[in-house]
Amino acid sequence: MNGTSNKDTTMTDASKDKPGYGWSNGEMNPQMFPVTRDGRIQLYSRERRWIHVNDGWTRLGGGANEHSAVTFSSQSGDALTECRDEEARTVRSLIAQLCETFYQQGWATGTGGGCSIRVGGPSENRPWRVFVAPSGIQKEDMVGDDVFELDMDRNVVVEPKTPNLRQSACTPLWYVVYRNRPNTKCVIHTHSMNAQMATLLDPTETANTLNITHLEMLKGVGSHAYDDQLEIPIIDNRPSEDLLADQLEAVIQKYPKCNAVLVRRHGVYVWGDSWESAKTQCESFDYLFQSAVQMKTLLHMDPGLPPKSGTYRVDNVSETFMKTPVTIPRRKKAKPSSAAEGFNGIGQANNRDDLLSNAVPILPRDAKVLLLDVEGCTTSISFVKDQLFPYVLDHLDDFVDSTLQPNKQEYQETVVALTADLTLVGQPIPEESKNDVKWMVRKLMEQDIKVPGLKTLQGKMWKVGYERGTLHGHVYSDVWPMLQWMKTKGCRVCIFSSGSVQAQKLLLGHSVAGNLCDYVEAHFDIPTAGNKKMAGSYKKIAEALGVSPWHVVFCSDSEAELVAAKEAGIGYQVMTIRPGNAPISDIGKEYPEVYSLLQLCGE
Repeated sequence: MNGTSNKDTTMTDASKDKPGYGWSNGEMNPQMFPVTRDGRIQLYSRERRWIHVNDGWTRLGGGANEHSAVTFSSQSGDALTECRDEEARTVRSLIAQLCETFYQQGWATGTGGGCSIRVGGPSENRPWRVFVAPSGIQKEDMVGDDVFELDMDRNVVVEPKTPNLRQSACTPLWYVVYRNRPNTKCVIHTHSMNAQMATLLDPTETANTLNITHLEMLKGVGSHAYDDQLEIPIIDNRPSEDLLADQLEAVIQKYPKCNAVLVRRHGVYVWGDSWESAKTQCESFDYLFQSAVQMKTLLHMDPGLPPKSGTYRVDNVSETFMKTPVTIPRRKKAKPSSAAEGFNGIGQANNRDDLLSNAVPILPRDAKVLLLDVEGCTTSISFVKDQLFPYVLDHLDDFVDSTLQPNKQEYQETVVALTADLTLVGQPIPEESKNDVKWMVRKLMEQDIKVPGLKTLQGKMWKVGYERGTLHGHVYSDVWPMLQWMKTKGCRVCIFSSGSVQAQKLLLGHSVAGNLCDYVEAHFDIPTAGNKKMAGSYKKIAEALGVSPWHVVFCSDSEAELVAAKEAGIGYQVMTIRPGNAPISDIGKEYPEVYSLLQLCGE
């Protein structure tokens, strides 16, 4: 850049040692650049491209095993700043530098996006100092004097020197992250196109998460290895960013392992325990978003599913593995191989032919009934434990007082049913609690006991929640298209769950994908069919449906249930693999595994 000053712009020998000197190749025309552009002049201090607050560089490492990484133990040394004023100037300049970089990445187009950094805190025996970027300013043109300094109550401690600026609209959301992730030192918000498009991979726009697995850059987002399942929560956009606070807080608490939240049709929030960690993860997440979008649009691959055949193999597989029994008839026999089948040599051989060769990968052509579990199969286990059960406990007092007690007969019937439940499980009832529905419900739920009386009451309460719109049943994004395919192919779909028939119908009837009850022919639960871990229950279901057990395909995440179904003569048993399901033992590995119910469908 050539200025108009008459001064000699040649760099002197003495000035060569001045950190950052020469960025503008000489003195800058004040009409072209503000004279307070310290944030730009110091870019190359200490022989590094980036301004640093501490003498160190964040390294991601030390996770649960040698393949995963954490983000809460950044390696940082002595402070580079000598006083609080210098620290503030450094952080302000760093935020300006980061925002310029985000603009160059295409993440902060049209004044969008921003960054917040905080320093201090209990570990340094001083209050937090929170620095936030301004709103409505060109991010590539920011300077350190544009940045606000706040305290943890969002009071302005030091106004920016540049007049007439407002705090970023993201400020309330940055504080949500700081409050819920105490180790966080930096939060970044971008309007990355990759992030926005990643939220639209589900055409129904009802997906609660973006799932990604088996990509190397998973190591860059902390606490994840190459073959881990990364769940990035998605929240719906609102007219203004401050209205996102409640949604953001809820998903931060629900997904403690993920350091990012996507906002549908908007962008992403990413954080770390240092600015280096936050920047590293933001770049890694964006790479993963781009990968997911291109895998889906160009290759028609689901980024949340493990590869059908991996590139890593182990030679000299044991004879025991090669003799793994095959439980599904083959239509095209695979060629013998001396290499272990599956991902990283883990045995997935049972359904390899179905996935790669058959027109109908798992579902046999002669199958007449598809019998599905709910938890861990069509629906996340966390939905029941984290939403349905807490809903009952949170609304129990109001439901009993306003609905049950005014109807004395219904109240007494509930007491009798709950008393039978407690007697069945050998739980004594204190004299003062013999007619106390609230005590009985809490005692049964405290022990996670699935008994008829309790389930009936829970079903009544959930019905109210669904009808009021407080509850929406979770189903995985593959459930609705799978149900459509089954209906077009004439395969009858039924449900067998430990949850009551009423609870099943409520969940599917008020699901995030709409009313799915029309796609399900019959519902079975413990009272109507029996214990899910007993073979007789599956014989009873087949009899009720008027089919031979051999013509039934049963999908579940429970090894004990699959064993019982096999003993009952059910023709095909399939293990469903979902995020959060229990680990599979050697027993479970003997059954074909699917990571999506769409693997049951033909082309």
